[in-house]
Amino acid sequence: MLEQAKSRYSKLQNNLKTRGIELAVLSDESSIAYYAGFWGYLGIEFGRPTFLLARAAEAPVVVTPLMESEMVAAMTWVEDIRSWEDFGDNSWAAVLEKILGKAPQRIWAETSLMPALVRKFFDSHYSGSELMDIAPLIAEQRVIKSAEEIKIMAMAGEIAGAMMAAAEGSLAEGAPEYESALAVITAGTRKAAGFLTDRGLDAFISPMIHNLQILQSGTDTSMVHRRASVKQYQRGDPVYFCFCNMAQFKLYKLGFDRMFFIAEISDRQARVQEAALAAQQAAIAAIHPGIKAEEVAEAANQVYRAAGFATGYRTGRSIGMSYLEAPELKAGDTTVLRPGMTFAVDGGISIDGECGGRIGDSVVVTDSGCDYLTDYPRSLRVV
Repeated sequence: MLEQAKSRYSKLQNNLKTRGIELAVLSDESSIAYYAGFWGYLGIEFGRPTFLLARAAEAPVVVTPLMESEMVAAMTWVEDIRSWEDFGDNSWAAVLEKILGKAPQRIWAETSLMPALVRKFFDSHYSGSELMDIAPLIAEQRVIKSAEEIKIMAMAGEIAGAMMAAAEGSLAEGAPEYESALAVITAGTRKAAGFLTDRGLDAFISPMIHNLQILQSGTDTSMVHRRASVKQYQRGDPVYFCFCNMAQFKLYKLGFDRMFFIAEISDRQARVQEAALAAQQAAIAAIHPGIKAEEVAEAANQVYRAAGFATGYRTGRSIGMSYLEAPELKAGDTTVLRPGMTFAVDGGISIDGECGGRIGDSVVVTDSGCDYLTDYPRSLRVV
């Protein structure tokens, strides 16, 4: 992973040189991980930013909290690490200002991803400089995944599959939703642990599956992102699991959703779920190099319309080290798909107060179509 990160940084340097950009300040965790190979557990949520200063003609510099600096040094290939402290003359603002020096005419940074705390620093300390957005250049480099990246994402898919098997196995009349969430977390953690060692960079990667479980049952399935509760499953309940903020490995994130039914399924619910399944499969069948992102979405929308449903969902989103990358499978996105792009592709219908129909998988675009990164039966699942 570190050799890959170093190679990516070299490509970034070449892009900076080509565009005449001397220095770019990166503050987004996924961008820093992409180029420097590390990520931390404490960050901007605690008012502690980390930066990667990318230079066109010089070695990069990492600016990170003193308490994180030892771990960062052990995880990254970057040699120049500058630490800062929570108080006194060695604050992060002081360290960053020392590196940047007098106000340049232009400062390149991830303006669309920048935390408010960091934006305030630039507005107050460099009000005379024009703040330019480097994020589109980085996004373009990240849009095509390498074979190594796809291999890691396939591991994340195996973890997600183990989680979904545990989810299905937890379902029974009278069982509470939160027990399913615990089963998912446990199964995913154990599967992830099997891919790791206690050596090198692996030693700093936790197998623990984090984030609250998106799970709802019964009529609550129309709410899409409701969390697991103490509610007990009833006969005939649909149960929806979304792992889009949980299915990840080594910072690579997937989209993955399934819906199950307790003991039986009504004709109405079956019709809704079958429409969602068909729409997703139509979108996936349409994916191939040369097609536009919005055309993939339209393939799904045609299925919804034919079944008498309308949807406000996008059909999919690009995935990688971030939950949402570019492009998106939705109306208005004319990006042409290329091999190596990775997407979460969804089928989704919500009928307020009544029910929902859902499915989601992750795929990688190939030379002739696409391959699944996630695998679990794509059919009506009555437990």
